[in-house]
Amino acid sequence: MEPVHLFAGRLQRDILLPVYGPALIDVPGGDLLYAAAGFLIWGKEAGLLARVGEDYPRAWFKQFVDHGLDTKGIHILPEDVDLRNFLAYTDKFERQQTNPLAHFKRLGLPFPKILLGYQPPDKREDFLMENDASMPRSAEIPDDYLSARYLHLCAMEYTTVSRLISKFRDSHVTTMTVDPLAGWMQPTSWNEVRLIVQGLTAFLPSEEELRSLFTGRSTNLVEMAEAVAGEGCELVVVKCGAQGQLLYEAGSHKCSRIPAYAVEPIDPTGAGASFCGGFLAGLHLTYDPLQAVLRGNISASLTMEGSGAFHILDSHPGLAQARLESLKDGVRVL
Repeated sequence: MEPVHLFAGRLQRDILLPVYGPALIDVPGGDLLYAAAGFLIWGKEAGLLARVGEDYPRAWFKQFVDHGLDTKGIHILPEDVDLRNFLAYTDKFERQQTNPLAHFKRLGLPFPKILLGYQPPDKREDFLMENDASMPRSAEIPDDYLSARYLHLCAMEYTTVSRLISKFRDSHVTTMTVDPLAGWMQPTSWNEVRLIVQGLTAFLPSEEELRSLFTGRSTNLVEMAEAVAGEGCELVVVKCGAQGQLLYEAGSHKCSRIPAYAVEPIDPTGAGASFCGGFLAGLHLTYDPLQAVLRGNISASLTMEGSGAFHILDSHPGLAQARLESLKDGVRVL
């Protein structure tokens, strides 16, 4: 049976040094998995669209399937693809992605072989280039995936997102959400962003990304969200970290502030992506934007309480629902 929900994005091989807890060396990661896990807290079964090399651990595919994820949309290239992703955090939860040797030395840990020759992510200026082999291609989408009704596009290169949106606009997808990549949320890229958001169900930038896009034009988050929605996007959800989320609904011009569910964070990796997955589940379950944001909020809170993409699926079955109930009273209409 074809999946009703799809997630497209990048798979990674994570090497994580969280503030608390043990180091995680070569574990399945990437926004794609965190978003899917955030969804699975509330929903059942989803398909994954991604690309990996022949060196990607095949045993991980079984983990994905065991958690309820369909993997036939993961295209395996006949070559090695470097999907390593190093992340370390300071005691103030500041993210570091360079000089892994120094971080392992600081913690008194042996340097893992998988990081030999590792280079940090390339901060490319030209966001229109599509030269990342790990990004999914529209031509490789399984035919039955085009029958899906719900689609979330994780943060990816602009050209990849644009092509996938074009492909799925001609399919059965009725709900499409996008988490933008910081690289193309620049003040000079407004015309490109307008093309992306037109016709979307929801656009899900971080506050930092949205402020970057509107540099020199506005400093008011509500005005920014309203401007994006005015380009033909039903919902704009601004992820504001510890401050929660801002929800703007184009149809009613209603703007709400949702507080973050307070937790003692262990590892913030993937919290934003997990929010997006919970949000998509909420749209499916309730057709109510506010209820969707609340579910995304709880997915993010659970993600931060441990390390690894799937640890939240080990949460007590009633925990997410209990948190959802306690968060409702904190919503404020602006």
